[in-house]
Amino acid sequence: MPVVRYTATRLAIFAACLGLLWWVGMRSWLAGVVALLLAWMASYVLLPRQREAAVAWVAARSEERERAGLRSRLGSGARDDAAVEDEADEQARRAAGDGPTTTA
Repeated sequence: MPVVRYTATRLAIFAACLGLLWWVGMRSWLAGVVALLLAWMASYVLLPRQREAAVAWVAARSEERERAGLRSRLGSGARDDAAVEDEADEQARRAAGDGPTTTA
């Protein structure tokens, strides 16, 4: 799985950064924060192929799930219930004179 490989590599980079900072004498909680930032930057530069492979794998899996009809966690009954509730809310707002609401 490319996602697991990418995540494990990023964790290894983080551990290496943290170890290096610890070795040079930075032994506070700030070492973890600095190591996190350094690992993030290093993984962005050093792992573009692994990142693209992970993205492609997730996209392919998403398409498979969509084709299989598993796109939404809500079943059709839950979607129908939500539509009925939305319609009842709109009717109640119209009856109260508020009209449909729009949010910015």
